[in-house]
Amino acid sequence: MYTQRILLQGHIIDSLTLPKAMDIILDQGGDYEIEELTVGKLKNDTSTAKILVKAEDEKIFNRILDMLTDCGAELIEDIEEVTLVESEKDKTVPDNFYSTSNYNTKIRYNGEWINIDNIEMDCVITVDTENNSATCKPLNTVKEGEKIVVGRSGVKVTPLERSRGKNTFEFMNSEASAEKPTQSIIHKVATQMKEVKDNGGKIVVVGGPAIIHTGCAPILAELVREGYVDKIFAGNALATHDIENALYGTSLGVDLKTGELVAHGHKHHLSAINTINKAGSIKDAVEQGILTSGIMYECVKKDAPYVLAGSIRDDGPLPDVITDSQEAQQRMREEVQDVDMVIMIATLLHSVATGNIIPARIKSVCVDISNASVTKLADRGSAQVISIVTDIGSFLPILKDELHSLEE
Repeated sequence: MYTQRILLQGHIIDSLTLPKAMDIILDQGGDYEIEELTVGKLKNDTSTAKILVKAEDEKIFNRILDMLTDCGAELIEDIEEVTLVESEKDKTVPDNFYSTSNYNTKIRYNGEWINIDNIEMDCVITVDTENNSATCKPLNTVKEGEKIVVGRSGVKVTPLERSRGKNTFEFMNSEASAEKPTQSIIHKVATQMKEVKDNGGKIVVVGGPAIIHTGCAPILAELVREGYVDKIFAGNALATHDIENALYGTSLGVDLKTGELVAHGHKHHLSAINTINKAGSIKDAVEQGILTSGIMYECVKKDAPYVLAGSIRDDGPLPDVITDSQEAQQRMREEVQDVDMVIMIATLLHSVATGNIIPARIKSVCVDISNASVTKLADRGSAQVISIVTDIGSFLPILKDELHSLEE
């Protein structure tokens, strides 16, 4: 029989961490004994559980401990330090490398706990032994000779928690549904946005072209102009159709005021790309007085960073689009480091890409008319994401009105 004592502490009952841990042990074929349980009485009191984990099969036992570690469990027999193994070549790691989650993570090295500041899911941890520092790295950035954390020893994960106190944002999420009271949820999103901005924080919008197609480009442009949105992540389509709308009043050749197809409007997006290519870039077009309105115009005027990641289906693309996907991913990774909130709107692939690179501490909202799109993020491990199933043409106008009403 393989055994290991673990420690769970924090709001482990309100956050359902304790029952989840017990389910993991039994579902994977193990057993447990609760040796000590201290339950906090008041709303903000924490609880502690010491549990003896048991399993007869070594593989099952190790799998249970791996899963419990991701739930925030600490191994308490001895405080072990991380095990480090050097990478044998670029972009490779030892087979038993530690794979990160997006929860706050620390490692025990040289007698101290070192926090991993740039944590994101599905990466590895490298340790600079000379400077006692550790970094979360994507596999494709690992260099030969870097020291990689392997196994689970010396790794401490702190998952998201909730207390019984009121919180206007955290854990209001459940299974996504179009039948939820959308306006009340959007009010909470607006309240959180205002709180982030009042505290000097930054908000990034990850947007798809449906924002333009539904006629909401002026609203998002206004939010950029008013300082509610600090950065934009998108693809070639959002920027192209935003510029098409600014130059011709159409999106995909459809007049956004009348909803009617415009003669030869099918070429407007190509003409928009051509116009920007002639100017040199989106910023150049703004400075030359060619582009005078829209989301991209406001980003340039406010000096708000934008990352446009390319796709194989892109027309053009615009000269500002990053066509190397790994380069685009790295640019996004750099831009989210100082972000406090992410709002993902009608773009499944860019939402998943962003969800993969942000830590769980960043408040996140995903809005889409498709149930499958908003639940995919949670399925992939972005448990902090709040899902809103609604039409974008309804979401953005309500959000703007809620923000303005909070200012009154």
